[in-house]
Amino acid sequence: MRIFDLSLKLNGFNIDKARAALADIQAKTDAEFETYINAQKKRIISYHLEHNSFYKALGKTVDVNDWNSVPIITKKNLQQPLEQRLSDGFTPRNVYVNKTSGSSGDPFIFAKDKWCHALTWAEIMNRFGWYGIDFNSSKQARFYGIPLDKKGYYKERLKDYFGNRFRFSVFDLSDAAFDETIAKFKTDTFEFINGYTSPIVQFAKYLKQKDLLLKTICPSLKVCIVTSEMLFDDDKALMEKQFGVPVVNEYGASELDLIAFQNTDDQWQVNNETLYVEVLDNNGAVLPYGEEGRIVITSLYNTAHPFIRYDIGDIGSLSEKSTIRKPILKKLVGRTNDIAVLPSGKKAAGLTFYYITKSVIENDGNVSEFIIEQLKLDHFMIRFVSRIELSKAKKDIIIAEMEHYLESGISVSFERVEQLKRTKAGKLKQFISKL
Repeated sequence: MRIFDLSLKLNGFNIDKARAALADIQAKTDAEFETYINAQKKRIISYHLEHNSFYKALGKTVDVNDWNSVPIITKKNLQQPLEQRLSDGFTPRNVYVNKTSGSSGDPFIFAKDKWCHALTWAEIMNRFGWYGIDFNSSKQARFYGIPLDKKGYYKERLKDYFGNRFRFSVFDLSDAAFDETIAKFKTDTFEFINGYTSPIVQFAKYLKQKDLLLKTICPSLKVCIVTSEMLFDDDKALMEKQFGVPVVNEYGASELDLIAFQNTDDQWQVNNETLYVEVLDNNGAVLPYGEEGRIVITSLYNTAHPFIRYDIGDIGSLSEKSTIRKPILKKLVGRTNDIAVLPSGKKAAGLTFYYITKSVIENDGNVSEFIIEQLKLDHFMIRFVSRIELSKAKKDIIIAEMEHYLESGISVSFERVEQLKRTKAGKLKQFISKL
C-alpha cells in the first residue's frame, strides 16, 4: 500500500494528478518550455489582480505584458492577518496554512491552495527520486525538531508514521542522545537521512570521534539530504566520509516550494517548473548570470495567496551555465545557524529557536522581527521589533518555553528596539552565539 500517497489524498492533495502535470511540464521542448513559463507568469499575475484585494493594492501599476512593472513583495508586506491576504473564495479552512520558521527574523503565516501544495509534493518526490528514494517505501531518518506539548508531539509522531520516517529530535545533541541514534540505525533499514544541516554535522562529528562508519552500521542507507541551513564544503566532506553515502544539498522555503536541489552531476538545479527564480540588484534590475544579488521568486501556481516576485531574504547567484530550461544556483549566502551550548554541556541546534519563538508569532503581526543572542552559557537576549510591547505574561511564556526546550536555570532578557542590525547581505540571523 502506498501509505504516503494515501495520506496526501486524504488531506485533499491530488498527488497522482500533480505527478502527471509535472511530467507534462518536464516533457516540453525548449521552445515550448519558454512559452509555458511566460504564460504561467501572466496567468498568476492576472489571477491575483482580479481575485485578490491585497495584491490589487500592491499592483496598481502592473502591466501584465511588462514583467519589470511587477512590484517586489517583501516579508514585511505579508505581516498582516492572513485573512486579508487570501484570494476570493479561499479561507483558512480550505487551504494549506503554515508559519515560516522565522530564520530570517521576519516570521509570518502563509497559505497555499491545495493544488499548489500537491505540486510541491510532486516536485519534492521527483527530486528525491533522482537518488532512488520513494516516499512510500523508503524509510527516512529525520533530523528535525518536534513540539514538546502532548498534542503537538503525538500529531507529529502520527505524521511520521504515515510518512514512513523516524524522527530524531535536534533539541538534544548530547553523546548519550547520539548513542541512542546509532542504536536505532543498527535496527532500522533507513534508506535516507533528511533534516537540518547543523545537527546532522554534529552527528557526523560524533561518528568520527567513535571511529564509526554509518553505512556499515546501516547498509540500507543510500543518501543524506540536508536543508534549512548552509552546507559548507568541509562539513559535506566530513558527512560523506562518516556516512559512506552522498550528501545532497536542498534549498527550499515552506511558503514556496523546493527551490533548488543538488542533482547527480553535483549541480544545484533550480526548480523552474513550479517557480520562477530571479536574481536582482538593489534597484530591482535583473542581474546577468554569475552576478550576486537578491533572490526573488514567483510561485507560478499559488492562487490562494500571492507570492509574485517575492524577496525571500537570501542573497545568491545563478551560474553562467544556466538556461531558462535548466537554471543552476551557483552560490547562496547565509541561512546558517549556530549551535547553542548550555551550562550542563548539552548542545542544541540553532533551529531549536523556531519552536520556541512560535509562541511569539501571532496572526496580528505584532512582532515583525526578532533575533536571539546567547551572551553567556546561561544568558540569552531576545531583541525584537513590535507594534506594542510584549506583556509580562507573554514574556513569561517565552521564558518557560526556553527552559522547557533547553534546560532550567537559564536567564532570558528582552529588548524592544526600533530596528535590528542586519548583516552585510541584508539578512537577520535568528540565533547568534556570542560565546
